[in-house]
Amino acid sequence: MNVQPIELIILAAVLWIVLGLVGLAAGKHVGFVRSIVFPLGAAAGLVVAASAYFSTGIETEISLLGLPDLPFHFRLDALSAFFLMILGLAVFGISSYSAGYFRNEKEHIGTICLEYHVFLAAMTFVILADDAFLFMVSWEAMALSSYFLVTTDHRIAEIRRAGFIYLLMAHLGAISLLLFFGSMGGNYSFDAMRGTHLSGMQATFAFLLALFGFGAKAGMLPLHVWLPEAHPAAPSPVSAMMSGVMLKTAVYGLIRVLFDLLHLQLWWWGVLILAIGLLTALFGAVFSAVQSDMKRLLAYSSVENIGIVFVGLGLSAIFRAYAMNSLAALALVATLYHCLNHAFFKSLLFLCTGSVLHATGERNLGKLGGLIHNMPWVAWTALIGSLAIAGLPPLNGFVSEWLLLQAFLFTPGLPHSYLNMMIPVAAAALVLTGAAAGYVMVKFYGIVFLGQPREEKLREAKSAGGWERAGLLWLSSGCILLGLFPFFVIDHLAGVTDFLLGSRLPSADWLFLAPISSERASYSPILFMIVTLFATVLVFLLVRRFYHGRVRRAMPWNCGYPVWNARMQDTSEGFGQPIRQIFDPFFRIGRELPSPFDTAPKYSAKSEDRIWLWLYLPFAGIAERLADFFGKIQQGRILVYLMYNFVTLIILLLIVQ
Repeated sequence: MNVQPIELIILAAVLWIVLGLVGLAAGKHVGFVRSIVFPLGAAAGLVVAASAYFSTGIETEISLLGLPDLPFHFRLDALSAFFLMILGLAVFGISSYSAGYFRNEKEHIGTICLEYHVFLAAMTFVILADDAFLFMVSWEAMALSSYFLVTTDHRIAEIRRAGFIYLLMAHLGAISLLLFFGSMGGNYSFDAMRGTHLSGMQATFAFLLALFGFGAKAGMLPLHVWLPEAHPAAPSPVSAMMSGVMLKTAVYGLIRVLFDLLHLQLWWWGVLILAIGLLTALFGAVFSAVQSDMKRLLAYSSVENIGIVFVGLGLSAIFRAYAMNSLAALALVATLYHCLNHAFFKSLLFLCTGSVLHATGERNLGKLGGLIHNMPWVAWTALIGSLAIAGLPPLNGFVSEWLLLQAFLFTPGLPHSYLNMMIPVAAAALVLTGAAAGYVMVKFYGIVFLGQPREEKLREAKSAGGWERAGLLWLSSGCILLGLFPFFVIDHLAGVTDFLLGSRLPSADWLFLAPISSERASYSPILFMIVTLFATVLVFLLVRRFYHGRVRRAMPWNCGYPVWNARMQDTSEGFGQPIRQIFDPFFRIGRELPSPFDTAPKYSAKSEDRIWLWLYLPFAGIAERLADFFGKIQQGRILVYLMYNFVTLIILLLIVQ
């Protein structure tokens, strides 16, 4: 019996739902849920990834589920297969880690298991959907299941608030997507939408609705406000899944609309996406640099990386509008590669923060430090993730950002002169964002793992368990392998760019990566790694040979203080102070200053988002006043309601007359 890849993927998604129900039924048996259910879910992730990787062509399925005359349509093509591969690979690492992470979760393990696996299945069906009905049902299931995961600790008011903001933004985006599907000629299936030819105004209206709807889920500026609230509130594996995978479903949806469902591409659509992406990336990098909560720091870093993805997508749309398909393919390859890379290094970093939180009970950077001694496994994997997200070679983050810079730097003259001026400025802004990301990761890793412990209890921190180590090892290995062997990914992405753009990059060489031509630019990650290792070993041997015995070890000079302690280390606020001063107009800074007479003085600074204060709080005030008004006119008396109906009828009659 020949089973098609799409059938295996659908079966894996159904298995996730079944595993969730089994976990709910066996909620009192924590060991069974951890040791059996979550590992089986991880194995299903590998099935999804392998099926998606080896799929060829376009496969479709029609399910009997749905409504009369509105069955669910499934489709697996090159684009959906790539995003399903991202999902499956990330699920294997995160689910393996979850088997160890939830070892102390006795009260909610059954409901967490159900919500988590429904979340996985919903994301799978979003990517497989080939009609508006299945897409919206899966989209809402994904939003609701992730909302319940975010509010796992719902007894805490701050977490309930974060869940409310997330659900509100999710439903605003969903309404926009419903309007988008309604604007596509009233068609139900994606096949019919592909054959619909809209006018320029209609296509623009549909594009803007899709950009708002998917941008709200992706965390695009100014729709990002839910992301730094929801990610810290959720359990760390859920934060990893939301940041590493769920945000990519929004990117998938926008790519599907832009290059597949809409037959028309206008150049200024790409400029809009590019500009929003640059603002989002810079905003995320700056706000990440001033955070004192390690999960909020990573959440704003996700905003930054989504901005980079949008930059690549916008650049690809500009090239496509001018029929520069080879450069459009290069920009799209960089975009998709960064989606894959982000799924690995951001999931890895969120899981590392989960291990730190489990071991110390602290998320505040000001109370951490020196954990490399007690948690070496977590420290070394976090170092790999930090170097990868900072875009340093030969790890995976460098490859995608380097490809994106090639797309900027080798741009030929575009028809509009101001576009030719904007492209170098955008490239410079992208480089600035990368530098800020490196600064943030130095702060994150240095404060959490290096130096001396800032609290005495940190000396008793325990390292990650076996299942957690397996998940961390999987994701850190991905960061290394995706950086050393990019030609496998680029060759695989050729099918995606062929499907969407009718163009592909030249076949990648296993040793040299030359996106345009070897004469213009090339990069060899393997040679770079060999040279780096050789130089490191050579310096080590020279130091041992010529300076051994001449080095006197002593404590570093500590400004004349007789006692060297953790309080002399740079704090999180101190690290972020230069960024805070440079970008002071973007922040609303609240400081808690100590008194000269305090016996235990403490200083803290909180940087608040002005977009929240200027945009969302006024709308919240208007909504509250409207609710108060309608609350007052709801008297609960039938005579009053009859009077309202009578007045409404009189007004309508006067209008008709």
